[in-house]
Amino acid sequence: MSAIESIAARARLLGEAGYFDPNSDEVIPSPCISVCRMSEDRSHCVGCFRTIPEIRAWAQADSAERLAIWAALAQRAGMAFPP
Repeated sequence: MSAIESIAARARLLGEAGYFDPNSDEVIPSPCISVCRMSEDRSHCVGCFRTIPEIRAWAQADSAERLAIWAALAQRAGMAFPP
């Protein structure tokens, strides 16, 4: 399975579970799929498609920031968000 397929599958599962619902009180899970390696141009992780600043910000990010990070990484991966 490619990294894009893996992150898309994770997004789909989280979306189906309601994590991306703006009215949800659930903490939005990390997009990390344990493929922690930067792209050749060092622009983003090839596993989760987050940039280094997004990875650093994740732990302190509120729900709105986490949704914005998910939306940005989805755009980088070329997938629809929310799924």
